[in-house]
Formats: sequence, C-alpha cells, structure tokens
Amino acid sequence: MQVIKHYIEANKQRLLDELFELLRFPSVSADPKYAPDVLNAADYVAKKLNDAGADKVEVCQTAGYPIIYGEKIIDASLPTVLVYGHYDVQPADPLELWKTPPFEPTVRDGKIYARGACDDKGQFYMHVKAFELMMQTDTLPCNIKFMIEGEEEVGSSNLGIFVKANKERLKADVVLISDTSMISMEHPSLETGLRGLSYLEVEVTGPNRDLHSGVYGGAVANPATILAKMIASLHDDNNHIAIPGFYDDVTELTPTERAELNAAPYDEEEYKKDLDIAEVWGEKGYTTFERTGTRPTLEVNGIWGGYTGEGAKTVLPSKASAKISMRLVPNQTSDKITQLFTDHFLKIAPPYVKVKITPHHGGEPAVTPTNSIAYKAAQKAIAESFGKQPIPTRGGGSIPIVALFEAELGIKTVLMGFGLDSDALHSPNEKYDIFNYYKGIETIPLFHKYFAELSK
Repeated sequence: MQVIKHYIEANKQRLLDELFELLRFPSVSADPKYAPDVLNAADYVAKKLNDAGADKVEVCQTAGYPIIYGEKIIDASLPTVLVYGHYDVQPADPLELWKTPPFEPTVRDGKIYARGACDDKGQFYMHVKAFELMMQTDTLPCNIKFMIEGEEEVGSSNLGIFVKANKERLKADVVLISDTSMISMEHPSLETGLRGLSYLEVEVTGPNRDLHSGVYGGAVANPATILAKMIASLHDDNNHIAIPGFYDDVTELTPTERAELNAAPYDEEEYKKDLDIAEVWGEKGYTTFERTGTRPTLEVNGIWGGYTGEGAKTVLPSKASAKISMRLVPNQTSDKITQLFTDHFLKIAPPYVKVKITPHHGGEPAVTPTNSIAYKAAQKAIAESFGKQPIPTRGGGSIPIVALFEAELGIKTVLMGFGLDSDALHSPNEKYDIFNYYKGIETIPLFHKYFAELSK
C-alpha cells in the first residue's frame, strides 16, 4: 500500500492534468457535429494506454465510433482481467444551467465539474493510471486487457459485433468496470446488480399541419394533450406500471434480501434536501432503495410538441413526441418489454390521432455473484483502501454490455465504481470528487493483487 500511496503522491498533479485533457474533448456520441471530437478522444485514450505500458494498443474501427483495445500479458498462466469503460459522454444540454463550461473542467470545493467527469472518463481513466502505477512500480500481478468504447451513451450498437468477432482476443477471467457509484466515501459499497433498459420514442400526430388554436381549438384533437393523457395512463394510482404483462417475469425479493438491501445507510430527509423535493415518489409498498435498484420503472425522458420558443404563439400542434425509458429487473428482457409497451400504446391510442413508436436501444439486467473470487478480491481491496467492508447494493442504472459479456465471453463482471449518486450524471454540473479519483487509483491495484492471490 505504501508503494501505491507514494506513487500517487509523487504524480498527483500530472494524474489530474491528464484527466482534465481527456475531459476537454466534447466526445458526445449522440450528436454527429461532435464526431471529430469523439475520434480525437479515442486517439488520446489509445496514446495514454500506450504510454502507460500496454502492448498491442489498437484503435479498432467499427461501423460507428472506434473501440480502443490494449493489453499486457505478463504470463499466460496467470489470471486475466478485462477492463471496460467508455470515452463518449452525454450531451451537455441545457448549457445555460452549467455554472462553468461543460468541457472546461473546473475545480470547486475539491470536485471536478465537467461533462464526463464521473460518467465515465474519470472512472475508466483511474484504471489506465492504476495500470501505469503497477507497471512503473513493477507490481502488476496478473494479465490485463482494456476495451474502451465510444458508443455507450447511444446503446453500444457496435460493441456486440466487436465482441463476437474478437472472443479469443478478449478472453479473460473477469470483467472489471468502474461506471457505477458508492453510497458514500464513508460508506463504501459494491454494486451486485444492474437494471436492464428499453428505450424508445413515441410520436402522436393529429392534423396534417399546425393549426390556429382559436379557429380549430375544441374541434380537432390536440396531439400534445392526447400524448399527455396516454402517458399519464401508464401508471395507476399506486404508481404501478399499467401495461398488461409488464410484471409477469419480475421476481420479488425474499424478506431476507429486502432486509439486507435496506440495511444500507439512508437518510430520507437528506435525500429530499439534496434534490429539493418535498416528498419521495414511487411504487407503493417499496422503499427508495427497492424502487431504484430492484423494481422496474417507466420514465419520460423528454417530451415536446408545438411552440416552445420565447413569447406566445397560439398554435394547435400537428405532432407531439416523447422519449421513454423503462428500467428492467432480472428475468425481464428488453425485447419483450419493448413489444409489450408498443402493443399497449397502440391499443390505447384514440382514433383521432396516429401513433408511431420507434425503439432506440435496449439492454438486459444483470446480477453479479457475491461468492466469486473476483467479488471477494474487490471486497478485500476496498476494505484495505477504505478501512471498512463494502456494503453490497443494487444499481439502478444500466450497463447493457454486462449481460453481453456473460453471454458471449462466458465471464462475470465486478462493478467497482467510485462515483456518487449526487454526481449529477447526465445532468448539468456533472462532477467527480478529486478524492474519489485518487481513491480509485489507490484501490484498483489492490483488486489485481487480491484477484491474483485468490486465483492460485
């Protein structure tokens, strides 16, 4: 541990400066205008992997953005860890809500504010620097492979193709991912599962053009109103999702599992204060931890139609649209849920509008075993680094490739994230604590150490 701490302390500013360089690339995969920046970010990651000591570093082209691959095989008889991360980021909009420019990293109160600071540049780059540390101190105890992609924020549509075509190259004993969060630095935790995802867009069309709301209002159905009513009907009075068959494959937690999950520290008043809300909301009969980690959800991610500019324009819109995501739990599948939603939404559409549904992307839920060598290695690493045992939790987000890795490579994943739920992922003023960044670089070499030892 002293070797690790000494290396971090001796290189502290450089480790931070390099992350800042990476954060300055506006690598927004969802917006084609940022394509050159996404590609530049990929080249930067490849260079830094090479500088850190990786062999066979390659910018692997796909039908979309490239995947960066690198490896260091020190002994074929030793276990191999496959590190996954992504260098693309969410759009920064709305820009006016950022206190400082989203692609000019700024430190305030010990926190790095920038798009991608936590999701996932700050977190995957910890692994690059931890690898550098092990190489420079001659302490790498096992083989390591890196696969850093550029399309996670748009569904990783080309990753599956790459994985299937490179099974031998990606052969490993475990996947290690830092794209998740901890309860807090005072209460370190390890996520043992992730929800899946079904993401789609709906469009409701009424008249063949926008209409004068005085001349036609009251005689022609307003698509925005109809869409709002249709969306409102998707939950019942208990906030239960009202799509027939939606819960058919959901398995309830046992009383013991519920008790263990809810044993994690939680202050509801602090939770509400942080979000500036008067009350929490969700499916009746379940706690906040259960709602965000073990229950499926349906959320509107965006909704629009008609005139939304400055001032007034009395228009009855021709169309109204919404983007909707559904988080899924084990035993649910994205294809089935997408079809259930589609069938139901078309069925409830009144005859005076037309409805179009466009699926965007999906992913399957995953549960990681807590009795595996890799999970135990992560426990030991966090216990040594933080001075206390990590609490097992369930993550509410989705990393679709976890299920992909298990299906195609036959290996499980360890989710060892160092972010916080309060880091404003996907929101304005995303942040990542400098302390967490250094703590990750400190903890990751310990994972490799214990994984190698426990694998003997």
